[in-house]
Amino acid sequence: MGTRILEVIDLKTYFITPRSVVKAVDGVSFHVDAKETLGIVGESGCGKTVTSLSILRLLPRPAGNIVGGKIIFEGMDIVKMTDKQLQTIRGGQISMILQDPMASLNPVFNIGNQVGEAISTHTGIRGSGLTARVVDMLRKVKIPSPETRVRDFPHQMSGGMKQRVVGAISISCHPHLLIADEPTTSLDVTIQAQYLQLLKDLQNEIGMGLIFITHDFGIVASVCDRVAVMYAGKVVETAPVRDIFFRPAHPYTAALLKAVPKLEVETDRLVSIKGQPPRLDNLPVGCSFLPRCNQAGEECRRGEPPEVQIGEQHLVRCWKSRGQA
Repeated sequence: MGTRILEVIDLKTYFITPRSVVKAVDGVSFHVDAKETLGIVGESGCGKTVTSLSILRLLPRPAGNIVGGKIIFEGMDIVKMTDKQLQTIRGGQISMILQDPMASLNPVFNIGNQVGEAISTHTGIRGSGLTARVVDMLRKVKIPSPETRVRDFPHQMSGGMKQRVVGAISISCHPHLLIADEPTTSLDVTIQAQYLQLLKDLQNEIGMGLIFITHDFGIVASVCDRVAVMYAGKVVETAPVRDIFFRPAHPYTAALLKAVPKLEVETDRLVSIKGQPPRLDNLPVGCSFLPRCNQAGEECRRGEPPEVQIGEQHLVRCWKSRGQA
């Protein structure tokens, strides 16, 4: 891979309330290189979105706090940055496609104003040049009749078109790192394929690193280079995408893959993982996956397993996998 763009080291993000401490992200580490796509997968509530919000320090305050760790972006620790320094990073060098397009757009401003705001703020382009740049970005994300749509308001667009507008905003300044939190949720299959190809083309053109958060293993297989599997606020397995699909080392990873329906296999009942993810303010003693694991042994009850390396780029947190190291 190319130059390292981002390195997250032992990140801990807690939500502190008078009644409890929710360990939403608890010791997460990973990295992203130039032109690399890292997929982050896991069930809802496992800490994927909070991890991405932590990178940009967009946590809801006062409850959300980064209590430990480092977020090194191109040699700078984002955790230690001032608000003024963060303004130059957000939207310009690091962009994020948020999960809900309905809540990402301001209903009182037209599309041209919202796409153009980031461009004018970070590049200084104004006037007719700005309008032309906005129209070009809308065209890139396959918005029909962009010259007309640039004057429309969010309520005049479908959910899928809003999702594409949010994508246009995020890539408008050609960021060094793009965090995409389930960016294809509202898109039909044809537009989804074009949208993903656009991200890959932009990635190759400017050397952008990409963090792709998704529940869709089909997308993971087609666009990701490496995969980080999250459970209960921790990364339980990190590996190249082929190793994740063909040699999963953590029982949770294997269970997620088994839960994906296969068109070529007839079945009366879909496979599911028993139980629910644990409450992050009341984690079980031992391995956090213990209550749902069909391979658990006595050692799994003693404590949380440390991360071990079992391959060149293959890391896992599981007592059962230590023998593979």
